[in-house]
Amino acid sequence: QVQLVESGGGLVQAGGSLTLSCAASGLTFSTYVMGWFRQSPVKEREFVARINSSGGRSDYADSVKGRFTISRDNAKNTVYLQMNSLKFEDTAVYYCAAGSRYYYTNYDTRSAYSYWGQGTQVTVSS
Repeated sequence: QVQLVESGGGLVQAGGSLTLSCAASGLTFSTYVMGWFRQSPVKEREFVARINSSGGRSDYADSVKGRFTISRDNAKNTVYLQMNSLKFEDTAVYYCAAGSRYYYTNYDTRSAYSYWGQGTQVTVSS
């Protein structure tokens, strides 16, 4: 049974930083593309970042580029999202996702990922 468990969310002031973690089990982690998505009450779930199976390539949404960094540790079956210079509009539930294929297009869609975590809340106060 595949499980993705996010942690590290919380309340932070605008301009601050948080690091999210997602621990995976029940899959061969090192072969999966890992992604982060987020959803707020006023928006649909949106793509944030993804990283390929080896960790050598990553992609970001324009809204977070230069502020967020995705990384992974295949020895620990964990993917991270370092979030810096947080803004009020980054407030959302953040979800970890795993996909078995590396897509060159449409990788920012939910259909590119097979497994999802339960999410962790990030609240940025202005």
